[in-house]
Amino acid sequence: MTGSVPRVAASWSNPVAICSHKAILSSHDGPKASVFGGSATPDRQHKQTPLIIISDSRFGDGMASKLKQLQSKATLASEFLSKHGTTYYKQLLEQNKQYIQEPATVEKCNELSKQLFYTRLASLPTRNEAFWKELNHVKYLWKNKKDLHVEQVGIATLFGLECFAWFCVGEIVGRGFTFTGYYV
Repeated sequence: MTGSVPRVAASWSNPVAICSHKAILSSHDGPKASVFGGSATPDRQHKQTPLIIISDSRFGDGMASKLKQLQSKATLASEFLSKHGTTYYKQLLEQNKQYIQEPATVEKCNELSKQLFYTRLASLPTRNEAFWKELNHVKYLWKNKKDLHVEQVGIATLFGLECFAWFCVGEIVGRGFTFTGYYV
């Protein structure tokens, strides 16, 4: 029945919502209603109808409370990381100790970077082969458009939109994080 209660922001700093509706006190996540004595309209002073002040956390002072909630959650997360962060770090290193090269010298890092580079270079023929297989599959699907399902078209559309979005992000970064144009 909270649908009959108007959703109006009211606090001491905001205008007070004055209504002649019956107050329906709702749960903690909905509007809060308080009933005070008074008149709903100034011209009808003889008729005492209750004034209802409604404060809904989604409006007005609700933004400040949301900010306080976010700040308290960030504080809790920070405290959790400060207590358990080093434990997690040590556990992660212990689980992956077979990948750690001791001693960590500049020469060893250079050797590892060369190993990575030449390993990637050696994988180019298999990547090339996989690329042409994918391209041939796309050509096949394009020739047989009538056999496509809505799901396949939707996935292809989302992939195209993602590629366009990354292009736009690259353009924005390339322009120096401006949306309007290049610095001249």
